[in-house]
Amino acid sequence: MKNIKTLKGIVVSDKMNKTCIVSIDRFIKHKIYGKFIRRNIKIKVHDEKNKCTIGDLVEISHCKPISKSKSWILLKILKRKIKV
Repeated sequence: MKNIKTLKGIVVSDKMNKTCIVSIDRFIKHKIYGKFIRRNIKIKVHDEKNKCTIGDLVEISHCKPISKSKSWILLKILKRKIKV
């Protein structure tokens, strides 16, 4: 069985139907200076039941393309944002 890539990120938008946008932060080391730099990417994720809300910590998995811009699916919500 192939190793399926999974990532963790924070939901930054949930305005689309059955889709949410997840921001993934990572640190890379600069090639010359050695300083760690924060990089982030935003990925469109398929959320079939519209369970995600802004601020949730989620785990996503790579899959076959669902649409032109979506090739990730929601596996589970790790931590919900606390509503005040």
